[in-house]
Amino acid sequence: MDSFFEQVYEVVRQIPEGRVASYGQIARLVGAPRKARFVGFAMHASPGMAGGVPCHRVVFKDGSLAPGFAFGGPDIQKEMLREEGVLFADEHHVDMEACAWEV
Repeated sequence: MDSFFEQVYEVVRQIPEGRVASYGQIARLVGAPRKARFVGFAMHASPGMAGGVPCHRVVFKDGSLAPGFAFGGPDIQKEMLREEGVLFADEHHVDMEACAWEV
């Protein structure tokens, strides 16, 4: 599983500031399109920004935030995204049309 996690981290490191990607998008980019849940496990285990992995930029495909965001919960994730200029469609969803990472 370590190599899968490292592949995920490498892709997540490429998400530009002000953009977000979905768990499924990351799974597809590492060649494992049916492993979105495992991308979530990788995000939960990641070193976060301290380790150069901006896991706060990974959201659900509908733009909702992870309820168990590993580094302080969805409110912290939302604040981190807002500080980067990510727009929200409503209180709980990133505006995916405006902020989705186009690869």
